[in-house]
Amino acid sequence: MMNRLFRKIVSAVSAATLAVPGLAAMAASAEVEPNPVISRNVPAYSGYNPATAPSANDDFYYTSWFGMAPDYLAYDLSGVPDEQKKQVIAVWYNTSSYDSLGSYVSKNMQPTDYTIEINKAPGGTYPEDGWEVVETVENNRLSSRQHVLSMEGYNWIRMNLLKADGETGKQASINFDIHNVSNGISDSWLFLGDSITAGGMVNAWGTSFATFVSRLDPKYFPVQENGGIGGITSRDGKENIDRWLSTYPGKYVSIAYGTNDAWGNQIGADNYYANTKYMIDAVLALGKTPVLPKIPYATEPGVNTYLPEYNAKIDLLWEEYGDKLVKGPDFEAYFKENPEGLSSDGVHPSSEGYEEMRRIWAETMYANVYSAVSTEEEYDYGDANLDHNVDMSDVVLLMQALSNKDKYGVGGSDQSALKEKALEYADCYDPGSGLSVKDPLAIQKMLLELIASLPETP
Repeated sequence: MMNRLFRKIVSAVSAATLAVPGLAAMAASAEVEPNPVISRNVPAYSGYNPATAPSANDDFYYTSWFGMAPDYLAYDLSGVPDEQKKQVIAVWYNTSSYDSLGSYVSKNMQPTDYTIEINKAPGGTYPEDGWEVVETVENNRLSSRQHVLSMEGYNWIRMNLLKADGETGKQASINFDIHNVSNGISDSWLFLGDSITAGGMVNAWGTSFATFVSRLDPKYFPVQENGGIGGITSRDGKENIDRWLSTYPGKYVSIAYGTNDAWGNQIGADNYYANTKYMIDAVLALGKTPVLPKIPYATEPGVNTYLPEYNAKIDLLWEEYGDKLVKGPDFEAYFKENPEGLSSDGVHPSSEGYEEMRRIWAETMYANVYSAVSTEEEYDYGDANLDHNVDMSDVVLLMQALSNKDKYGVGGSDQSALKEKALEYADCYDPGSGLSVKDPLAIQKMLLELIASLPETP
């Protein structure tokens, strides 16, 4: 057995680093187990438009696969170790509004009828037969769905599209990720809310919540569904949350209504409190964790006149539920101090404001959830992607980072994904000398057993 030199890295981020007005940390009750993506850039296959298949699992969520129902999108996961496929979440994302309700329903190229299928065929050539159906969905109304299944002993997974927008002959567009949840579903999030959530938690434009979390700690890349629907109130949330939760296998559920409730005080703070309490209880009853942020400040008088009494109800809920409830960001304080982040209507954030919301969401959850339960991690020298394995994926990542060095600087490109905190472990040929081509070569030498361990000192 090779002797490997372990070094420790502190992954906790101090409260000062993540300071957001009104931020309050909480003690999480269970450790967040990483549920990493295992399908990133694996071979992808499709029937109607195969050239777009790789866009479904690349690094960019503004690119997507385009299929024509009936059609399929398949991944070759034969290169992924079986221990990472004992249990997986297959999740797809479309940019339609989350559900078919509210005043601003927008459905565009959304899968409505499909099956999830797996296959034991060897990798390398797309198999025409041998597919086993593990889940069937009909008349789907949602713009994203997660499916939990075992792929142990299987090499292929596909989404077999039968209808899009309720019809055959219609085009569908999705991103499709496979996450390893073999150690439990711990890092899966559903963000429910109104149009501010819909604009803020989308992962197809700008930097996503998951990407911001990964920048803070590369071992995490959350599953994140955007459950925002324009024009709805907490009453709509209360009336539909049980149905939404019935198909959601994840752990964290953010409940972010209130702007439309307060706009003109149409629903009243007491009714908002009762509706929100019902939703929190519904999440807790299923063993999941509710997350409750403050309602964002607005310069529009119809909102900000009543906002204090609504956010006072959130303070009350925070106090009543204690550590059963994760405190979300205080967007009332943030946008009051940074009104330039709002658009011309004085209610919805601008594109820059939405980007800040995603960043603040990630930093707040990293402080209140991730860092609250994990303060230090051990990594091997050569573990450039901090996944606790030193293998050829680290070699590829290092070569990619070095090829982009002149343009971005090491770690400066989202494409390279070589995070700044990983540089110390990637520098495995001569620690302290800085990265060079000698580092990926040293990893290859260790994998070929030409050297016993890393670092390889000259």
